[in-house]
Amino acid sequence: MVTARTLLPSLLAVALSACTVGPDYVRPDVPVPDTFIQSQAPADANEAAAAVDPAFWQAFGDPQLTALVEQALASNHDLRIALANFDRANALLRGSKFDYFPTITASAEGSDSRASADQAPGVARGDRDGESYSAGLDVAWELDLFGRIRRNVEAGRAGAAASAADLEAAQVAIVGEVARTYFDLRGLQERLRVARGNADNQRETLRLVDARLDAGRGTEFDTARARAQLEATSSRIPALEAQLAFDMHRLGVLVGRTPDALVAQLEPSRPLPALPAKLDAGTPGELLRQRPDIAAAEQRLHAATARIGVATADLFPRFTLGGLIGSQAIDTNMLFERSSETRFVALGIDWSFLDIGRVRARIAAADADAEGELARYEQTVLLALEETENALVRYARARTEDAHLERAAADSATAARLARVRFDAGAVDLFEVLDAERTQLQAQDAFAASRTRSAVGAVSLYVALAGGWPDALPMREAVGKR
Repeated sequence: MVTARTLLPSLLAVALSACTVGPDYVRPDVPVPDTFIQSQAPADANEAAAAVDPAFWQAFGDPQLTALVEQALASNHDLRIALANFDRANALLRGSKFDYFPTITASAEGSDSRASADQAPGVARGDRDGESYSAGLDVAWELDLFGRIRRNVEAGRAGAAASAADLEAAQVAIVGEVARTYFDLRGLQERLRVARGNADNQRETLRLVDARLDAGRGTEFDTARARAQLEATSSRIPALEAQLAFDMHRLGVLVGRTPDALVAQLEPSRPLPALPAKLDAGTPGELLRQRPDIAAAEQRLHAATARIGVATADLFPRFTLGGLIGSQAIDTNMLFERSSETRFVALGIDWSFLDIGRVRARIAAADADAEGELARYEQTVLLALEETENALVRYARARTEDAHLERAAADSATAARLARVRFDAGAVDLFEVLDAERTQLQAQDAFAASRTRSAVGAVSLYVALAGGWPDALPMREAVGKR
């Protein structure tokens, strides 16, 4: 005779040796090149490419930028959202793990009843009264014989890992946006300085032309031309000031504060940092290990693969072990006495074998989800490679452009100075002075804009390489405690 004492160990043994249906996850093999095509050796054989510093914002040597990044990592609202999503995924994972264990429910009940005379004819009123008391523990446990629970936990674990990678990707994006906005702001300040300086020079030119006109040696035509050039240069200043204000407001929000919070702090000008001639991008294989968006895409593929197993498990019967142990009596004094003991053990089997069409439809849908996640993973890898190649070529060409524009700015300043001297000596007319000053403004503004693009390009390259992120970022410390 099979009793509960012999049935339970047998079921436990079967459960422990149960199989897990559905495909096991295998990391897809995405072919990548051995090197980046745009990762060229330095022109000077003795010049080494700079390695990508994990905390890359510190490599620029700007304490204000470092402070802004740290504030953003601690208080940015997008990061708070990503952290909340990570907490949610972890909570769901913890909840799914409880399915491994029995569900135990405690219950108790007490009742006082009286039957009517019609229900108990001929019975005295007092004898129609009755009391009943019961207390017990109900146990329900799904035996995971075919791995439905295991696959569900596996999917939850991969989902939590994807949320952790999403958090890191959000950190990369926020730090990159802070650095890019900060360098754009410093570049705008330099362009504003150039515009104001040229406006001052042109204002001095106009003063000299007015003086020559008053002395009878100039013409109204010269005065009008000089004044028109001054007004054209002055018109650049309001637009640059507006863009400057936009960047200050953006940085305020990025660090989790109001748009006006950093205006006083950021208004004093600072120069753009010195940039390395070349950056060591490493190899595409290293990129795949570093990029959090690739890790997130892979974990979502893992979760989708595990969910195929969850759906496949519905092809097989679901076994549930249920039980109850308790006490039932008509008097509270007799509750929990040996004579009032109750118990119940049952093995339930739930198998919707006639619903096989719906089950196979769910399996097909899970297969399609996994196929879509595979394509998304492969696309993420390709986009990461493309982004890095583009960042490499953009940064290299920007540095070359800087060198040309730096020389052009210096030469145009020399030409403008010499034109002024020759004009004062009467060797050239006003047109040559105005043309030289206009060329100087264009060259200096172009150089400042190019330097800004180079700094922003360096940040974009660091972001594309995911910076080799350190393990001690403020938000990651918070994640590690959960």
